Amino acid sequence: MTDAPRNASVAVIGAGDFIGAAIARRFAAGGYAVHAGRRQGEKLAPLVAEIEAAGGRCSGQQLDARKEEEVAAFLAAADRTAPLELCVFNIGANVSFPILDTTERVFRKVWEMACYSGFLAGREAARLMLPRGRGAIFFTGATASLRGGAGFAAFASAKFGLRAVAQSMARELGPKNIHVAHLVLDAGVDTAWVRERRRERLGKESFEPDELVNPSSIAETYWQLHLQPRDAWTHELDLRPFGETW
Repeated sequence: MTDAPRNASVAVIGAGDFIGAAIARRFAAGGYAVHAGRRQGEKLAPLVAEIEAAGGRCSGQQLDARKEEEVAAFLAAADRTAPLELCVFNIGANVSFPILDTTERVFRKVWEMACYSGFLAGREAARLMLPRGRGAIFFTGATASLRGGAGFAAFASAKFGLRAVAQSMARELGPKNIHVAHLVLDAGVDTAWVRERRRERLGKESFEPDELVNPSSIAETYWQLHLQPRDAWTHELDLRPFGETW
């Protein structure tokens, strides 16, 4: 069931098959017009059809979030549909290479995807929100936002940088009624790929219920964060299943 339509839009940059798609579904169910973007835009067709079949509103667009002009046009299109109320930056770029195998190209591309494109998304969303004096910008972080790990120099440095961008934006935009938040996803997401990698690494054939985080549970957290009153805004929170060590 979908709530009554709201005169507001939500942009999801990095609307992949799992977390991004779940966020799109949740906000569409809440009555928002959702504008979803990803590099392989044709893969958004099933998500758009699913949301519309459930009575929601969703449009999908191919987007390279590393390109300034594409990000600006993408968010402007969402804002034309209805005033942009929330921008979710959800690009991961998780890769693992030993330091001697980390090429200049890998390091630069990961930084472009996970940090630089987050700056572009946040800045362009703020341009649209500030004249109205309201809005929210949420960034998806990871374990690597807080600590580097062996083989993750490129990914961790990019996610560290994104966290710094989010902190700086929150301090600058919060007093102007723009809620900026950074969410640390310290967990394996429940997908077939993650299950297979854990089987290989840990030798496990079965998993406890809720051992891996469900994308819909993550999406619900984004929803609740968006509903916070401004006298108790959260800037940073972390999510992990009950059994995750940290």
